[in-house]
Amino acid sequence: MNDTEVTVVGNVVDSPRRVRLENNSVTNFRLASTARRFDSAKQEFVDGGTFWVDVESWGELGGNVARSISKGDPVVVRGTLTTRSWDSEQGRRSAPQIKAFAVGHNLARGWTDFHRPNRAVQSADGAPESGAVEPTAAEEELAREIAEERAAQQEYAGGAGALYEVDSDDSRPEPALR
Repeated sequence: MNDTEVTVVGNVVDSPRRVRLENNSVTNFRLASTARRFDSAKQEFVDGGTFWVDVESWGELGGNVARSISKGDPVVVRGTLTTRSWDSEQGRRSAPQIKAFAVGHNLARGWTDFHRPNRAVQSADGAPESGAVEPTAAEEELAREIAEERAAQQEYAGGAGALYEVDSDDSRPEPALR
């Protein structure tokens, strides 16, 4: 396989949207990652470009994302990168998209409480029964159509501005709670 696997660190820029399909479910949200670097001439941190990407999380991961992630949260997303394309009134459009297989809060920017879900009972042969079902091609297509409809309703406009401000005088890490 030639999947392009990526890890993106950034902020959630809209509330996650959960869509239930016939045999599965998907949660979508938009992520922005702004590069920062230290400008030695100005003696301060400056923002670089912003990478905007749509993230889709299927099955149990999607349910956990919907319960755990909110607009504005700093997150780390790992998954496969693709380009989603569609036709609009303005012509052919495209946007990067990540099919996530791991999503979590960025603990460099805060702390969180972790809760394990209750697991299903074991099957008759002793093997644990998995609730994870891979999405069918039709389900993936339906999820993409829903995402395209929402994108058409709300065009995302990226800018070079910062998603958050960092006060370099108060950027010390806090000690861990014991």
